[in-house]
Amino acid sequence: MDINFPLILVLLVFFSGLGWLYDIAFLAKARKAKVENTLKELSEKSLKETDQGYQLALEAASKEPLVVEYSKSFFPVLAFVLVLRSFLVEPFQIPSASMVPTLQVGDFILVNKFAYGIRLPVTNTKIIDVGEPQRGDVMVFFPPHKPDTYFIKRVLGLPGDSIRLENGTFTINGSRVPTELLAQLPVGRPQFQVLKETLGEGSHEIHRALVPGSLSQQGQWEVPAGHYLMVGDNRDNSSDGRDWGFVSEDAIVGQAFAIWMHWEKMLSLPSFQRLGSIQ
Repeated sequence: MDINFPLILVLLVFFSGLGWLYDIAFLAKARKAKVENTLKELSEKSLKETDQGYQLALEAASKEPLVVEYSKSFFPVLAFVLVLRSFLVEPFQIPSASMVPTLQVGDFILVNKFAYGIRLPVTNTKIIDVGEPQRGDVMVFFPPHKPDTYFIKRVLGLPGDSIRLENGTFTINGSRVPTELLAQLPVGRPQFQVLKETLGEGSHEIHRALVPGSLSQQGQWEVPAGHYLMVGDNRDNSSDGRDWGFVSEDAIVGQAFAIWMHWEKMLSLPSFQRLGSIQ
């Protein structure tokens, strides 16, 4: 079962903020009065501020409850993290090889959370329109068959598109998607092709098996309004829209735009050699 981190973060922000507000509304005034009474008593005893007893008595009178102390310490940090990852940028780690060669297992990426509209945390409800996914974008989303799990694929089909697939080659609205053969690997006994594919205004590399898998042989899709057809760059090693259907607009998380670290195994050292933008 996947951990719902956004929900946990929202709850932590809520309860830490509630603890802080409760202190302001109910506890701070009594604590202030206690400090004033303590100062009065210390004055009557003729204790000086430099005396240890004076300091200990004052600290005891002004001491905040532990829950309040933690709330004041954590709330600003948690609130900052919530705003950052909910509305601006969120980090993700690539768990599978479905987007090879663009993204490798162990890549840590950054996702723009406002590129396709500003959404509320947890519910993912769009509250402000900013932009729409473009063909060729690398997008993070919740797939229809696993609505609580983050997936990352490339946008192939836009709302209203008519798409055909024949032996690994896509045709969109009657126009064949341009590809250029770059290499056949491994050398000597090739099993797959490295192709340069052009979607929209950008180009990127994909892997395609010499013998197309079941999902790459043939298919036909009519993309409904408000939905997108997503595919992996590792075409014969990707569970994507060819298998489980279209992604709804309200299931979009954001646009992946940069790799900032690669760390494949826990016992290995992180690497920054793949740092750069995502094509």
